[in-house]
Amino acid sequence: MINTNSWFKVVILTLLCTLSAISSAKQPLVQIFTKEPQQGSMIVGRMLIDGQVIFQGKPLVLTETGEFVFGVGREFEGDAVLTIVSNSEKTKYPITIKQRKWNIERVDGLPKEKVNPRSKETLTRIKKEAQRVASARTVWSEQNSFLMAFILPANGRISGVYGSQRILNGEPKRPHFGLDIANKTGTPVVAPADGVITLVEPDLFYSGGTIIIDHGFGINSTYIHLNSVDVTAGQSVKQGEVIGTIGATGRATGPHLDWRLNWKGVRLDPQLLILD
Repeated sequence: MINTNSWFKVVILTLLCTLSAISSAKQPLVQIFTKEPQQGSMIVGRMLIDGQVIFQGKPLVLTETGEFVFGVGREFEGDAVLTIVSNSEKTKYPITIKQRKWNIERVDGLPKEKVNPRSKETLTRIKKEAQRVASARTVWSEQNSFLMAFILPANGRISGVYGSQRILNGEPKRPHFGLDIANKTGTPVVAPADGVITLVEPDLFYSGGTIIIDHGFGINSTYIHLNSVDVTAGQSVKQGEVIGTIGATGRATGPHLDWRLNWKGVRLDPQLLILD
C-alpha cells in the first residue's frame, strides 16, 4: 500500500527544488544604468549577485554596494562583453554598443607653430607636459562621485563635439575628444560633479590653462583653455563649485571651454553624461 504522506512530501520537495532552480536560472546578474550605451559612453552598472565582473580580461572594482564603471571609446566596435564570475561559474553578458557617425570640423586661423610645432625646445616641452597629464589621469581612488548626475561645467554655445574629425588650417588631424562650450573670457567654469583636483597647470602648450578632476574608479574630467585656474592640486571640490574661467589659452582661436572625460586611458564623450 502506498504511503500517501510520504508520496506527498516527495512531490512537494521536488516542486520546491524545481521552483528554486527556475528562480535561480532567471535571477538577473547585473543591472546597467547607462541608457543606450554607444561609442564614447561611460557605462555604469551594478552586480546583483555575489561575484566578480570582468571586462576585456581585467576585473572591474566594485563599490561597497556593487556598482562598477567602465568606458568604450570612439573606435569601439561590436558588443561590450562582460564576464560574470560567481561560484566558480562564468557567464557572458553582452551589452549592445550603438555605432555613431562622426562630423567633420574645420578650424582655421591657428598659429602655424601650434598646428605643427617643429622646434626641439617646443617638442621637448610638449612631451613633458603630456607626461604630467597622463600621470594625473592614472590616479586611482575609490570615491564614488562618478555615480552622481553630472551637470554642464559652463554656460555657452556648443561649438565642438566629441569624435569629430578635425581639419586644422586645412590639415587633417586626429579626432576631437571633448565638448567645446564657447562663451566670453571670464565666464565661470564649475565642477560638474564632486571630486579631487589632480592637475592644475596655468599654461600648457596645447591646452593652455588646464585642470583635471578625479571622480573615482578611473573616471576623470579635464578642463582646457582656461583663462584662470582657481583651485589647487589635492583640493576637494563639490558639484557646482567654481574651478576656473573660460579663456582662449593654448591652441585656441577664441574663448571656449574644452571639457573632456576619461576612464583610465579611454577617451569618452562628456556630453553623453548630460543627455543621460
